[in-house]
Amino acid sequence: MKKLLLSISLLVVAYTQAQNIYNYGFVSPTATMTSTDGWARTNQSTSPSTTALWSVSSYAVVASVSTTTPANAFQDQVYANGQSCPIPNGQDGAPNSFALVNYASTSSTLTTGATISNWLISPNITVQNGDVVTFYTRKGTSGTTDYADRLELRMSTAPATNPSGGATNTGSFSTLCTSVNPDLLTGFVYSKVWTQYSYTVTGLTAATDVKFAFRYFVTDAGTNGANSDIIGIDTFSVDRALASTESFFKNNLSIYPNPTKGILNINSDTNVTINNAVLTDLNGRIIKSVNLTGVNNPTIDITDVNTGIYFIKVTTDQGVGTSKVIKN
Repeated sequence: MKKLLLSISLLVVAYTQAQNIYNYGFVSPTATMTSTDGWARTNQSTSPSTTALWSVSSYAVVASVSTTTPANAFQDQVYANGQSCPIPNGQDGAPNSFALVNYASTSSTLTTGATISNWLISPNITVQNGDVVTFYTRKGTSGTTDYADRLELRMSTAPATNPSGGATNTGSFSTLCTSVNPDLLTGFVYSKVWTQYSYTVTGLTAATDVKFAFRYFVTDAGTNGANSDIIGIDTFSVDRALASTESFFKNNLSIYPNPTKGILNINSDTNVTINNAVLTDLNGRIIKSVNLTGVNNPTIDITDVNTGIYFIKVTTDQGVGTSKVIKN
């Protein structure tokens, strides 16, 4: 009896892992990011600059600093006269491996502050509820004064419509996932070191093609405004927690009758598509395997199987579920 209980416990142990759905580290040049890699940019700021769009960092080494002002905005120290200033690193530690945007998003000819709304939009990514979106961001600075910055991460379900028509328009990106320094506070509330933020996808009815957008959104901004300096983003990732096969079955599938004398019905409670079902004994040996591609509610005949305790592993288009079956 102890051996039987041990076998059952080993088969139903829950392992939770994470599956990476999408990852982008901003290591490619800007031209590659916006062509081959599928990212889009649009500057909807007041009096927008046509050149100050989101771009991948392209700093060069400053061989000899001539002033005590930071040689570039993303260094964590002020280099003294005559020192060499290296290329700043992204979150992953690689030089120039991050994207950035700054106060020049709006025209420098304005005499008062304006509203910056500068967008970097991802390619289509298929997500589902529970997926976790993460990214890192930090601000740079031209000195000790903190000009407040704000960053939004927004989501649009397909078909996505890019923002147009000015700084207040968000297109179809109506879901605000998270906002960094939403109240535009000074005092370096927007961190000067790489800091991770996350968002858990909710509100979808099924797996959905979406786009995510980084929006640099700052009011009273620009050369003559009270706010806006420069920010960077890095290591954008979408990950899916893989539930144990037992909990996946419980949340998406059901079987009846159980115990059964021979006919076993599998029901797709959440309309996942069932592709395959495998019946195994307590030692993991395959007793029966049935190809069920495209079937939602199949029936399996196990009348030729000996009485006893078995496990059925059901593979679907959304994951794999396992449940105990009793044949009597």
